[in-house]
Amino acid sequence: MNVRCDSKAAIHIATNPVFHERTKHVEVDCHFVREEVITKNICLLHVKSESQLADIFTKPLGRQEFYRFCFKLGITDLHAPT
Repeated sequence: MNVRCDSKAAIHIATNPVFHERTKHVEVDCHFVREEVITKNICLLHVKSESQLADIFTKPLGRQEFYRFCFKLGITDLHAPT
């Protein structure tokens, strides 16, 4: 499974086999992801922040960006005139 992330730091932490002092507070979910990366069930890929489709669900967006993401996700307005 490919997982796209706009944080290079998060990708590095998940793929780095050594926990450093700064990352010892990382939660169980990171350990799960790390194990899945090691077993090659998950492949972490970097994506630019401007192209992160998940932002439509988690951040306030401008009108143009919102509609661009809706188009990319295949979301249509059922009440729009045809």
